[in-house]
Amino acid sequence: MTQTPNESGTQRWWTERMMWLVVGGPLAVVVASFVTLGLALKYPDPVLDTSARKVSAESTDSRAMQPAGKARNHAATGGQ
Repeated sequence: MTQTPNESGTQRWWTERMMWLVVGGPLAVVVASFVTLGLALKYPDPVLDTSARKVSAESTDSRAMQPAGKARNHAATGGQ
């Protein structure tokens, strides 16, 4: 369903379906990225408290997670 051309023989850019197909995808991605940024700023991940936990020699699971927890806390606090 195309529009009839105006008196100059061309159509307006917003009436072209192909233009909305080409612009619509990237525009949706930009909008979704701003929504994601807003959610990330409104609901940040809490910093893990590792000082309250005791790490025993037998507990290999918690010892294996120490580098990941330290890196996550470093990233969450901005390197402070």
